[in-house]
Amino acid sequence: MAQHVEVMRDRQEGQPMAAGTPGASGQNDSGSDESRPSARTLVIIPTYNERDNLGIIIERLHAALPHTHVLVVDDGSPDGTGELADKLADADLQNRIHVMHRTAKNGLGAAYIAGFHWGLERDYGVLVEMDADGSHAPEELHRLLDQIDAGYDLVLGSRYVPGGSVVNWPKRREWLSRGGNLYSRLALGVGLKDITGGYRAFRRSVLEHLDLSEVESHGYCFQVDLAWRSIESGFNVREVPITFTERERGESKMSGNIVREALLKVTQWGWERRINKLRRKKA
Repeated sequence: MAQHVEVMRDRQEGQPMAAGTPGASGQNDSGSDESRPSARTLVIIPTYNERDNLGIIIERLHAALPHTHVLVVDDGSPDGTGELADKLADADLQNRIHVMHRTAKNGLGAAYIAGFHWGLERDYGVLVEMDADGSHAPEELHRLLDQIDAGYDLVLGSRYVPGGSVVNWPKRREWLSRGGNLYSRLALGVGLKDITGGYRAFRRSVLEHLDLSEVESHGYCFQVDLAWRSIESGFNVREVPITFTERERGESKMSGNIVREALLKVTQWGWERRINKLRRKKA
């Protein structure tokens, strides 16, 4: 595995600002209720060659939830995404934008784990995964945070529960996604409709409990891995409907290698689950 160095651009260390969430009316709250877990929310956005999308997604996020903090985790993008992130952070007078520079492209999972560690060290109460390409609507983030505040430990934005949808996806891609979710559901014995989705919110207690050093998956299989570990650990998991919109700018990071990794890993976990179940019956 390539070595990498993580370099932080954090202009002011200290406690994060309160992050407001919309109430039932959809209007943004001022974040005055500090007792809510979501009052200290960090949105982690991994990037690789997302210069055309990054500024737009952060602007949309802060229009929807003005007090929410962002950590951009850039894997040495050759298109200048990291430099743009630094400029956005410098221009943000409220110190809501932070940047982590990594010098190697080690996959989505490694980027999120680095972001999780950073957020936990700074006492954020909720850590959110969000894509940079606009496929995860920041305007829908309050749906996830509302359920965290209602008592759930992990909330998944789901394309495949009632009310969820996908926009501008080729049918082949949608059926590949649906098939992957069905296979994961059967192999792992979980009831989630969209365990592969990447729009999710964690209470910090979930990430503190899970041994992130044991997570070996790097691609989108990482999403299945963390959700399954959370369920196996007894945490309360909830799905809420979202609209997933295919990116308009840039290239998708999905590849055949990512699909193969997910298939192999889920099959392995499924067999291990069945073997362990048999052993418990014999004991």
